[in-house]
Amino acid sequence: MRLADAIATPDGKRRYVRQLFSTIADRYDLITVMLSYGQDQRWKRRLVDLAAPQVKPGGLALDLATGTGDIAFRLASNGWNVVGLDVTRRMIELARSKAAARRLDRAVPGFLVGDMLALPFPARVFDVVTAGYGLRNVPDLRAAIDEMHRVLKNGGQVLSLDFNRPTNATVRSIYLAYLKVTGGLLGWMLHGDADTYRYIPASIRNYPGAEGVARLLEARGFVGVRHLAVLGGLMTIHVAVKNGGA
Repeated sequence: MRLADAIATPDGKRRYVRQLFSTIADRYDLITVMLSYGQDQRWKRRLVDLAAPQVKPGGLALDLATGTGDIAFRLASNGWNVVGLDVTRRMIELARSKAAARRLDRAVPGFLVGDMLALPFPARVFDVVTAGYGLRNVPDLRAAIDEMHRVLKNGGQVLSLDFNRPTNATVRSIYLAYLKVTGGLLGWMLHGDADTYRYIPASIRNYPGAEGVARLLEARGFVGVRHLAVLGGLMTIHVAVKNGGA
C-alpha cells in the first residue's frame, strides 16, 4: 500500500503512526537532530521558556508525544512536576532509562504510555500542556485539541512545536521535495526502508499549518492564540491559553 493511502483515513493513520514510531524509537533522538540541523534542542528550550512563566515552580505539566522525554526533562529542570505521555511503549522505556541514567536532583518526570485522544486524567488538573511533534501525527486533530483543553486548568497554557506547512506554494513544494529526498535517504540508511521518514512530508501535506492550527485552537476554546516562526517559518511554536470562563 502506498504511504499516502496508508494515512488517508484516521484509522489507517493511527495504525501507521503506531507502527512507525515503534520502528524508529531507538533512532528517534538521532533523526530529530539530523532533520533539525542540530537545532532541535534549542527549539525545545525556547518552548519551555515560553511555558507559563507566570506560574511558580511546582506547577503541574503534561508533555504529550513526549518521545524520549526531552521537553519533559527541561520542564522538570525548571521546577515543574511533569508527566510525560506517549503512545509508543518503546519511547517511554527509553525516556525512563534516560531518567534513571541522569539521576536528576530535581523532580524526575513520570512517564506513561497513553493516547492523546483519550488522556487518562480528570478535567482541569494541569497548569501547562506541551507537545513536541505531536499534533501533526494524531489521527484526529480536533479531538486531540479537545483533550488538551479538557485536562488544562482554566487559564492554563498549551504549547506545541511542530513542522509547519508553508502557505507559499513554491516554498512548500521545494520544502516537501527536500524532506522527501532527505527522508528517503535516511530511511534507507538507518532502516533499509526509504518510506520510513517520507512519512514526514506526507503528514505535512495533510496538516493545516500554523494558521490552520491557530484557528482550530480558537474554535476549541483557547484564547490569546499565537504562533512563532522557527527556522524561517518551516517550523512553528503555537502558544494558547484556556479561556478562564470555559
